[in-house]
Amino acid sequence: MMDQSHIGVAMKDQWDSQMEVLGAFIRSRRKLANLSLRQLAERTRLSNPYLSQIERGLHQPSVRVIRLIADALNVSAETLLTQAGVLQGDEWDEATDKPQNINVQDAIEAEGRLTEQQKAALIGVYHSMLRSD
Repeated sequence: MMDQSHIGVAMKDQWDSQMEVLGAFIRSRRKLANLSLRQLAERTRLSNPYLSQIERGLHQPSVRVIRLIADALNVSAETLLTQAGVLQGDEWDEATDKPQNINVQDAIEAEGRLTEQQKAALIGVYHSMLRSD
């Protein structure tokens, strides 16, 4: 049986591994986009050394930073959040960069920017499109 200190070390090792995977993914997407680290820094308005630390898995970026990087690399924040381990891999398909098994009605209901009337209208339109003629 593992004591608490061993569990903590295992969790830290797992988190460190996730940060390394995230950093490697960001680096590969940056290179695919033919961007230097300096160009990515300019696009995100983050410092070059900070981005370098993220790419090497030495720093845990905030969700805001992940969004800035995602926008600059033309990928979804969800893809980067999946790589960071914040979202489960089965929620997002990295190959297509699209969600898997999405429930449209749940997504509409969860959208905080819509009024209840707007949500009801969208759900109504959605259901009407599903009906076969």
